[in-house]
Amino acid sequence: AQQRKEAMHEKIGDLPTADGKMESFIVHPEEGGPYAPVVIYMDAWGLREELCDLARKVAVVGYYVLLPDLYYRQGRVRHQWRDSAGRMISMHNLDPARQTQARAPLQQLADAMVVADSGAILDFLDRGEPVRPGAVGSIGYCMGGRHVICVAAAYPERFVAAASLHGTQLVTDRETSPHRLAGRLRGALYCGFAEKDPNATPPIRAALDEAFAGCAVDYRFSLHAAAEHGYALPDRDIHDKRAANRDWELIFAMFRRRLEAPM
Repeated sequence: AQQRKEAMHEKIGDLPTADGKMESFIVHPEEGGPYAPVVIYMDAWGLREELCDLARKVAVVGYYVLLPDLYYRQGRVRHQWRDSAGRMISMHNLDPARQTQARAPLQQLADAMVVADSGAILDFLDRGEPVRPGAVGSIGYCMGGRHVICVAAAYPERFVAAASLHGTQLVTDRETSPHRLAGRLRGALYCGFAEKDPNATPPIRAALDEAFAGCAVDYRFSLHAAAEHGYALPDRDIHDKRAANRDWELIFAMFRRRLEAPM
């Protein structure tokens, strides 16, 4: 029998927003659409091939995946430094000067900007892209893990399947802290936590449990033993394949439940 080769369609486009044009990587299968859409929210390092590969991993299963450059207001920000083995060096393993350089762009990106940009993404998806109407999935890494919660709270009828992986600042004293938004979410939220992550300490996880208890959203999480912040990213010096694969198993199950139900 002749083997059928699955083909993927990729493009990079400028998505219009209220503040300019947001460069975005888009990938989906060439056949079988329309597809349920998934938005990937980047981490602090900016758009890069590592994230594009993660978008392809989701798309090849049968989704339309959009990966926006949320730093577009600051130009094209691309940060990565590699060790002698070619692996991307994590923030805590960088020298102070490079840590400062890497953190500077994220300090200029407010959560409210990402929420506004997500509204523009929804408008874009609704204007002729090969997507199914309605439900949207999301996956966020690091700061993106916070952003998926903020976005799901702002657009609860659309973003109904959110995955937050080693998210940062999920519980803060701010009025807009993600855990304070729990009552606004609908659908499902999955969080992947690393055991060795100052952003996922027992008090932080307990505050999230308390915040989501009794809420309409189906909140689930995994705590990955011995994993470190950034574990889910495949090019990272502290990548934990076992933990990342467990996340993928649960994320794809959530997407099947929430994004592929009969319309």
